[in-house]
Formats: sequence, structure tokens, C-alpha cells
Amino acid sequence: MNIKAFREITTPQNQFMAMKVAMVVGSLLFLINHGQAVMNGKMTRSRWISGLMTYCVPYMVSLHGQHQGKKKLRKLEN
Repeated sequence: MNIKAFREITTPQNQFMAMKVAMVVGSLLFLINHGQAVMNGKMTRSRWISGLMTYCVPYMVSLHGQHQGKKKLRKLEN
């Protein structure tokens, strides 16, 4: 990744949007994957770590998607 791309994905606007996506999608995935264990009181340390990682994936995918979308728009404008 070049420095321009890094600067673009670390703007507050992009991070805020990625955070919103992560909260919605991550929460849905958390409930699907770990909801039963939470309700039954069977969450282990490794499940909690896995649950936290559930939020990281949509966050990173959102940042990547925003970057790729802006990159395509720039190509179309040129």
C-alpha cells in the first residue's frame, strides 16, 4: 500500500463510515456466531477474542471498499 492510499483510508470520514459498518454488520455476525453461547453463559476467552475479531473484518472490508470506489471514480474523472 502506498502512502497516498494509507492517508485516504485513515481520514476521519472514512474511518467513521467503516466504524458504522463494523458496528452494524459486526453485531449481526456476532449474534449469529456467538449469540447462543452468550445466552447460555458459555462464552470462553477464545470465543470473546473471536467475537471481537468479528468486528474487525467488516471494518477493514469497508475501508478497502471505500478506497477502491474512490480509485475507480478518479479513473472515470480522468
